[in-house]
Amino acid sequence: MRLASIVQGLDFDLVKGDLNIDVDAVAFDSREVIQNCVFVAVSGFTVDGHSFIPKAISLGATAIIVEKDVQVDESITVLKVRDTRDALALLSSNFYGRPTDQLNMIGITGTNGKTSISYFMKSILEQAGKHVGIIGTIGTMIGDQLKKNKNTTPESLYLQQIFADMVSSDISHCVMEVSSHALSLKRVAYSRFHTGIFTNLTPDHLELHNSMEEYFEAKSLLFDQTSDYNIINADDPYGRRLIDKVKHYKSKLVTYGIDSKADVYASDIRYFIDSTIYNVHTPAGSIEIKVNLPGDIYVLNSLAAIACAYCSGIDLEVIKNGIQAVEGIKGRMEVVYKDKNNLVIVDFAHTEDSLEKALLTLRPYAKGRIILVFGVYAAAGELGSDKRSSMGKVAAKHADLSIVTSDNPKDQDPDAIISEIVASMEAAGSSYKAIVDRKEAIEYALTIRQKDDIILITGKGHETSQIIGKTEIPFNEAEIVNEFIKRQLLNNGY
Repeated sequence: MRLASIVQGLDFDLVKGDLNIDVDAVAFDSREVIQNCVFVAVSGFTVDGHSFIPKAISLGATAIIVEKDVQVDESITVLKVRDTRDALALLSSNFYGRPTDQLNMIGITGTNGKTSISYFMKSILEQAGKHVGIIGTIGTMIGDQLKKNKNTTPESLYLQQIFADMVSSDISHCVMEVSSHALSLKRVAYSRFHTGIFTNLTPDHLELHNSMEEYFEAKSLLFDQTSDYNIINADDPYGRRLIDKVKHYKSKLVTYGIDSKADVYASDIRYFIDSTIYNVHTPAGSIEIKVNLPGDIYVLNSLAAIACAYCSGIDLEVIKNGIQAVEGIKGRMEVVYKDKNNLVIVDFAHTEDSLEKALLTLRPYAKGRIILVFGVYAAAGELGSDKRSSMGKVAAKHADLSIVTSDNPKDQDPDAIISEIVASMEAAGSSYKAIVDRKEAIEYALTIRQKDDIILITGKGHETSQIIGKTEIPFNEAEIVNEFIKRQLLNNGY
């Protein structure tokens, strides 16, 4: 492909060189540069790509895209732009043939609920005979093939390659979790979305966004990119703000909710420990829905998927079958052990809002204690301290006993993280025990369990590793639970 084609639509100054050169690849990581490559020098948070330009050229880059003035060999084509992140997204889209023009793109953003909505949508669309791809927290799924992602939303270059792979695999619909990082860092720029879905907004990732206002503005960027529908949770305060913001947009607004007036809403909700049944009402009619996950949160998340399916013209019976076909979602209120005396559940809840909802969902079914095992992932500074305190207060209020432990402490001191959590719990006079080692914490909870106790392990959910320092170690909570109980039974002569 010619460089002139790859930079089509890009606002740049040609510092030197020729646009009529052949290009075989695009890269922003110098380690991935090959012969006849365009290297985009992205200024990151800790590393500046401009520092790696000599290495990129030595590996075969024949053109570079920069934000700063640089001195390079006369044979190298240099284009200067205002924003190399934005340029990378545009070049990536062009290089892979603008694949989102050939996909029905559904973007889901918000703090909580994105993964379950994507799985509900995948199931509904497949019931309707569509070929579906997913990009999100659990990974990238093309058909039945699952591949782990480094980020919820990959960098724009990798993302456009995934879209191109979906097109070549005859995928018709891509359901994508769109993180606030991705929107702020322009990873999804120049991607065309037919539909945007907003779930909710609660404190999270404030180390990047600094305030809830910035966080909200980042999330709302998705709805500037949609062409057909904006689907928004009317029960959420930030959802209502977003409704006011987008109601005059060209894209059609569709709302959903339980407590607020909405286009798609639930009534006659019946709750069970492993499921929820309700009547859904849409502009196309009403039908009874069974969700094989407990609590209002999954009512709301299934309503978002139903609203999206309604916008796609899918029949209500097909929608019902699609929702009911989702028997469970890994790491989302996932029962990893059950016997006549105890229940052990793993959930991804990692914000105060999602933790509170998980505990409130289980409370009506707890004949004994709710034993909570949780930590707070590493977040530096004052905002991190606020989150730890808030999580501790939620645990103190809603759990009978909390085992406070580590959750991906990374380079931070896990003891310091835990001390900030337990300070808020002590102030509330709650019952807790601090155990730094997460495996020991889980096994302690299992050791002290009594008849009718529910053990809830939160924070990691589907994740199968723990990051301590710069080392990522295998850590599968379902396996830890079941292996410990198996040893326990053997030791007791069973």
